[in-house]
Amino acid sequence: VQLQASGGGLVQTGGSLRPSCAASGRTFIRYNMAWFRQAPGQERDFVAAINWSSSRTVYSDSVKGRFTISRDNAENTVSLQMDNLKPEDTAVYYCAADWRNFGASSRDYDYWGQGTLVTVSS
Repeated sequence: VQLQASGGGLVQTGGSLRPSCAASGRTFIRYNMAWFRQAPGQERDFVAAINWSSSRTVYSDSVKGRFTISRDNAENTVSLQMDNLKPEDTAVYYCAADWRNFGASSRDYDYWGQGTLVTVSS
């Protein structure tokens, strides 16, 4: 599967963004999907994940209650609704996919998109 992330941008503190990730291929429904983020000079951190059927979602503590992950298997997309954004959310956001694993480690995912930059100004 090939992944293409988009929808990042510049927003003020307290604002919202909704990056999305488009996947190629007819087997998208088989893949568990996740979002990770990487701030300058930092490691890549887990943000949220959703399983293939949308029956399970998991979030990092830092975004729980502010971010919502969702997917549309008919459109082969996964989105991340980000509300009440904070300057510490500034990072490049990556979508990831794996058909076997569902977890919060980057090692759980074999396929990665190129990333989309989210900048939150104070």
